[in-house]
Amino acid sequence: MTGRAGRAAWSALERAIVKCERCPRLREHCATIARVRRRAFRTEEYWGRPVTGFGDRRARILVLGLAPAAHGANRTGRMFTGDRSGTWLYGALNRARLANRPESSQRGDGLVLRGAFVTAACRCAPPQNKPTPIELAACASYLDRELELLGSSLRVVLALGRIAWDAVWARARRAAPDRLPRPRAAFSHGAEVRLDLGIGSSAAWLVASYHPSQQNTLTGRLTRPMLDRVVGRARQLAGLPDLPVPSTP
Repeated sequence: MTGRAGRAAWSALERAIVKCERCPRLREHCATIARVRRRAFRTEEYWGRPVTGFGDRRARILVLGLAPAAHGANRTGRMFTGDRSGTWLYGALNRARLANRPESSQRGDGLVLRGAFVTAACRCAPPQNKPTPIELAACASYLDRELELLGSSLRVVLALGRIAWDAVWARARRAAPDRLPRPRAAFSHGAEVRLDLGIGSSAAWLVASYHPSQQNTLTGRLTRPMLDRVVGRARQLAGLPDLPVPSTP
């Protein structure tokens, strides 16, 4: 959705997300982290609220993560910003010419995405990075609305991790239960399947990657070449032209 109506719809969604109080456990956890803070960031004011999606509102690729990091997006207020997972993700997007910078430390740092939109299945930082099924279900309507606003321009959802993969399948089940592929495709790095997400006349591609968390990157389960290949594949499936790197505003 574009134009004045589109801007108003995006603004309404962002306000609803930031004000969300659906999950008391998550809200208490985020507020506690924002109050106590990590020593390295003790002088900073934490965001401490639910986090909205970020990026190109005409994106062909939606990158779906798990949740804001406790001292990353819960601190900075922008997805994958201010932590090592974000350095890996935005580095890969930059190498794929979908981002103008290879890292993001804070909102307002000049990061611009072109052709990509970044969001998460859960909008609040969960304890031990483990939202409950009830908490994920409570957030599902926000992902639904982002998909609807991106609309028919969207071609690919890149799911970072099994929870993100499952969240997209859940959306497909809500939107078009009679058109779900059988059997269900299992999550694995590089897996691909077409799903009707109820956002246009054609199905979108769902592509899987291991999440760029330190648990995966420090152990070598996910390497930069692996992430680059899956981001490149998402770009290929999206049919994106070889655009110049977006300029800093």
